[in-house]
Amino acid sequence: MLEELSLQNYALIDGFSLWFNQGFNILTGETGAGKSIIVGALGFLMGAKTDPQVIRTGAGEASVSAVIAVGRKNQDARDWLHARGINLEDHRLIVRRVIKRSGRGAIYMQNAPVTRADLGEFMGFLFDLHGQHSHESLLKKEIHRKYLDNFAGIEEDVRSFNRLFRELADKKKRIEDARALDQDRAARLEFLRYAVEEIAGFALKSGETEALEQEARKLRNFQKLAAQVGAGAAAFFEQEVSVLSLARKAASLLETAAAIDPNMAPLFKRLESLYYEAEDISGELRVYHGKLAYDPRRLEAVEERLAGLYRLKKKYGADEDAVESYKNRAEKEIDAIAGAEENQEALRAETASLEAELCRRSRGISAKRAGAAAVLGEQVSGILCRLGMAQACFTAQITEKETFGPWGSDEVEFLISANSGEPLKPLARIASGGELSRVMLAIKTVLSSEDTLETLVFDEIDTGIGGEVALPIGEYLAKI
Repeated sequence: MLEELSLQNYALIDGFSLWFNQGFNILTGETGAGKSIIVGALGFLMGAKTDPQVIRTGAGEASVSAVIAVGRKNQDARDWLHARGINLEDHRLIVRRVIKRSGRGAIYMQNAPVTRADLGEFMGFLFDLHGQHSHESLLKKEIHRKYLDNFAGIEEDVRSFNRLFRELADKKKRIEDARALDQDRAARLEFLRYAVEEIAGFALKSGETEALEQEARKLRNFQKLAAQVGAGAAAFFEQEVSVLSLARKAASLLETAAAIDPNMAPLFKRLESLYYEAEDISGELRVYHGKLAYDPRRLEAVEERLAGLYRLKKKYGADEDAVESYKNRAEKEIDAIAGAEENQEALRAETASLEAELCRRSRGISAKRAGAAAVLGEQVSGILCRLGMAQACFTAQITEKETFGPWGSDEVEFLISANSGEPLKPLARIASGGELSRVMLAIKTVLSSEDTLETLVFDEIDTGIGGEVALPIGEYLAKI
């Protein structure tokens, strides 16, 4: 409910506030009194595009603000605010919109800035602004369904149905996506299984490639290796002038020198250690040379193993550890793919259960809509009679479809016959804006908690009724 409207530097108005009472309010006045300005300000506050020309001459900006009470029944509006972190205070919201000479502007709900699109979306939950032939919301059949659901008190049932419907749609999409990927999944599974078997067949060991490369290098260069090691061993021991003979002779000489000059003793000790070290090296070279043996079959096996490892690393990883890691990941993916069919079966079972539940709920919602439609038609028709359309007949037509949609299986459309004997027709085919205005007023009255048409209070108008008076709505319409 709009409780207060305030204008600052808007059009001809420098500062103005207007308070609204609960129920039906009428603003009347002579031409030029400012009625259209107030209506324009309401449109501005509801998100309409506005030109900086609305700013009062001499002012730098114009602003329109309102205090709005958001009822507990308007769950859509409350959910919208909650989703954006905007909190009501005592169920009330302050909305303020500003436009500057530059054309820039700002919009706030409480203290939170919002866009013009957000403003228009939110205000759509609360208000309809009508002029002659300006009843777009009433001409949309989806709005008819919302009005009927509101009247029937099943809005939460329908929202719950919609949540289940979206859940069903999501599960169906997942099943369809999985079906489309079945062929790809089968090919992927075949590839992964082959990879795991191929890697497992190699029984990899960390660092194996490096060790095999070293062994292959040794086998390929066997003759050169044997010759070099043999010559090295001979240089230490077998030759007439060998490392050991020279070291032994030098050690003997320094031993004699050390006996004469003790300062030579450290050099003698070092040379003695050198002799023993050379003797150990000589022995190890002879043992190594004696064990050297060439096996062409071993070289062939090593090269074959290396070639296999190179192919494996080219396909699956840079080294043995990386290849083994790929194998572990592949095994996990195989398990996931293998279990996908079981998941699909469970998903199909859940989908069937959801469809059955939605069918049951759809029937329940349809029954409630049918019962409410009859009462809504009677009440709106009765109010239209009080609004000067004595012969009008209004009905909410429900067409049940074979399958359910996001809001149930019903298509709701408001029909009206303005005069006795005329067939019921969709509201969109009503030519008179005045009639359409009365229909909207009647619907809004039925949907409100109180009879908003009980009394009108107005000031001087050009109908011959002067002063501030209160009249029943029917009598007022008869007079004008």
